[in-house]
Amino acid sequence: MHYSVGVEYGLHCLVYLIDLPEDSTIGIKELAAFQGVSETYLSKIFGKLAKAGIVRSVPGVKGGYRLAKPPAEISFWDVVEAVEGARPIFQCKNVKDQCLLYKDDQYAGCALSYCTINLTMIEAEERMRDYLRGKTLAWLNEELRRDLPEQIRAATKAYFDAAR
Repeated sequence: MHYSVGVEYGLHCLVYLIDLPEDSTIGIKELAAFQGVSETYLSKIFGKLAKAGIVRSVPGVKGGYRLAKPPAEISFWDVVEAVEGARPIFQCKNVKDQCLLYKDDQYAGCALSYCTINLTMIEAEERMRDYLRGKTLAWLNEELRRDLPEQIRAATKAYFDAAR
């Protein structure tokens, strides 16, 4: 299983939007510089996040991005799905139907109508999605408040305040 680094950049950048004052935004230029990633790459990620209704673009000289809804309503899964798309991780190709025995007239019709492997993988993916749906930006913010030294949080806030 593999998610692109875009999911990680998306989640990290969304953290900086959580505590923005209601009339403020943060620009892609500042987010990209802070994360050390190209503006073009981050713009593509934020385009997907905007299309999914996670962030809202505000045009103008002081424009940028802000969360489109409360942090408690944005889950990790929302971000994964926005950046990666909704396709399943496991792609069943029905290889069981290619079995030599099932092609033999003597055993035709003996094949299961469902694939136990596919059903197991679907269940595992659903459990992962449920877990990630339970982790929101609000939860992440509380974790970071507890785990990150205050001076790092203050320096991050100061960086983005100066950019506005």
